[in-house]
Amino acid sequence: MLPSNAAQTQIEPLDIRLFHSLRRLGSPVLSPNQTLALYTTSYYDPDFDMQYYNLMLLDISTGKSTQLTPTIKGERIANPIWLSNEKAGYLFKDVLYQHNLVPGTAGILLHNASTGIENVSYREASKNLFFTANVYPDGKLNEVKQHIAQGKNRTDSGMVFDNLWARHWNKWMTPIKSNLFALNLDTSSNLQSTSEAKGKAINLLQNLAEFKDPLLRWETERYTVSKDGENVAFVVRKPGFDMAWSTDVDVYLVPSDASTAPKLLTADVKGAASGPAFSADGSALAWLQMETPGYESDIRRIYVYNTTTGALASISRDWKLSPQSLVWSPDSRYIFALAADRGDNKIFSIEIATGQRKELSGHGYITSIACLGSNKLLVVYTNATECANIYTIDITNPETPMHRLTDINGDKLQNKYMGKAEDFWFTGALDEQVHGWLVHPYAFDPSRKYPLALLIHGGPQQANMHVFTQGQWNPSMYASAGFVVVQINFHGSSGYGQNFTDSIKEQWGGYPYEDLMKGLDYVLKNYNFVDPSRLVALGGSYGGYMVNWMNGNTDRFSAFVSHDGQFNVVSGYYSTDELWFVEHDVGGVPFTKSGREKYEMYNPERLAEKFKTPTLFVHGANDFRLSIEQSLAPWTLLRRKGIPARLLYFEDEDHWINKPANSMRWYAEVLKWITQWTIAS
Repeated sequence: MLPSNAAQTQIEPLDIRLFHSLRRLGSPVLSPNQTLALYTTSYYDPDFDMQYYNLMLLDISTGKSTQLTPTIKGERIANPIWLSNEKAGYLFKDVLYQHNLVPGTAGILLHNASTGIENVSYREASKNLFFTANVYPDGKLNEVKQHIAQGKNRTDSGMVFDNLWARHWNKWMTPIKSNLFALNLDTSSNLQSTSEAKGKAINLLQNLAEFKDPLLRWETERYTVSKDGENVAFVVRKPGFDMAWSTDVDVYLVPSDASTAPKLLTADVKGAASGPAFSADGSALAWLQMETPGYESDIRRIYVYNTTTGALASISRDWKLSPQSLVWSPDSRYIFALAADRGDNKIFSIEIATGQRKELSGHGYITSIACLGSNKLLVVYTNATECANIYTIDITNPETPMHRLTDINGDKLQNKYMGKAEDFWFTGALDEQVHGWLVHPYAFDPSRKYPLALLIHGGPQQANMHVFTQGQWNPSMYASAGFVVVQINFHGSSGYGQNFTDSIKEQWGGYPYEDLMKGLDYVLKNYNFVDPSRLVALGGSYGGYMVNWMNGNTDRFSAFVSHDGQFNVVSGYYSTDELWFVEHDVGGVPFTKSGREKYEMYNPERLAEKFKTPTLFVHGANDFRLSIEQSLAPWTLLRRKGIPARLLYFEDEDHWINKPANSMRWYAEVLKWITQWTIAS
């Protein structure tokens, strides 16, 4: 039921400044005795262009949160860990500090490596600290400063590359790489003042067969440690000449003292592995495994490795969904997995012995899981009308409502418009059912006509989700500006079975475009408050590509916004960082006759003569996935043809808009542009 106008008079629109000042919540970390949890919060103050950070302590039984550290200005507090039930640790300026849980006090310096450290974890049973750090090819942590000092004597800035993957996402691939280290660190003494713990860190990658080859630089992507701290599993992408077109990411198992060489567990699988997790009793290691080489959006299978016998099994292979992360139950009989399912991110339990699954959560989006005893889970949950908060879930009775423990933005969002999504299904490409939803505009009056904003997701093998995102694509921001907002999970989206996801292969401008047009037709037919003469479409990454494809195929839109979108699929291949993605999705390479035909099939540049719709192009200078010419070219095209177009350029951003002040400018320019072209006559 829609709220009445009278009820809405007390509600205010969600504005740009307030939206960017909302607090952000970090994932909670449970204490060993599971009575407390650490988490971080941060917020941005637009008046001072400054971010502020806090370390918080949550009492699970009462739901009371206490601020542990003084508010830190401009420098991030990150990666909270437990050193014992009475002591916490956290990273500040990439240095490890200890906190004795006395509210309002500063932390005590615990360990300061010769270079910044990240991804910290600690096992009290073995007194071992684990972390990743950027080192040079020799892998020596204590010689990083020496290498840096030598580099300062250089008078030139030249970098030489012989192999591909010279750059990735937003960085050039220098000799520095992330390695995994273990350090024996006894925190049992009660430190009362600044005191740096001493010890020699062990590089857990040092005994890999090819490690000492200076041309081979290993980089740790993710690791996990057994409860007793004796074993470590990590995933790495093995360097080689084919790194730009191979998705081979392997799992290794190594003792925490590096007494033996890491053992490769995935020699027979050439797809990407991720998310390793030890069982509570240490008898098994599970991870997520893609099995198709070169396909970054392949379904993730659950692999379970017996650490005693070496037996390897793949469980629950009949599952149509692709899990994202794994957490073991305390009794080691079940795994809890997060997976996208028709616009929601849900928790499922999987029994190891049988592979049987059970759905444990419903509508909304869960981002993290921790076991709270044998009957509850501690999670972070959000939906389209609620920011992320910490909840508990009773897994013995999924019908029991979740219990909220935090409300980090309740004071700011009280009486602010948060648009609820109204789901719909329609017949799309291949005569298959396609899912979408609609958000009503602020102060909605069904007797009026409203402009419509179609938000197109990227990936393309991702999905719109029922989530309150604090980034650039929050539907409530467009609804607050007076737009009906529509989102459609076209063919290729995740969460609707792997066949649906796979169907976009060699169909970039085919099935998805058909779905979007048919979905728009469905909305116009069934929601008579939408004005068909005032339609805009916005998209980022693949969504930006789709906007460019639309510009050469339809004139039904009043305006477009293309954020870091692709205009020329052929030239985009030669300048992108990850070749495996486009080679799989488009089909082959563009330097063969058959491959070139596939690249031209759905190439927006091929339709340049037909471009006629006013478009705002947005691009970051440091986007190495889709280089700046992918926006410069269509902007040049439209302006040369005398068609209104605008370029919003950020010299300090990449594929995303990360800085709050830049995000505010992004929203201001985007909303101004789409409003300009949809003003009612």
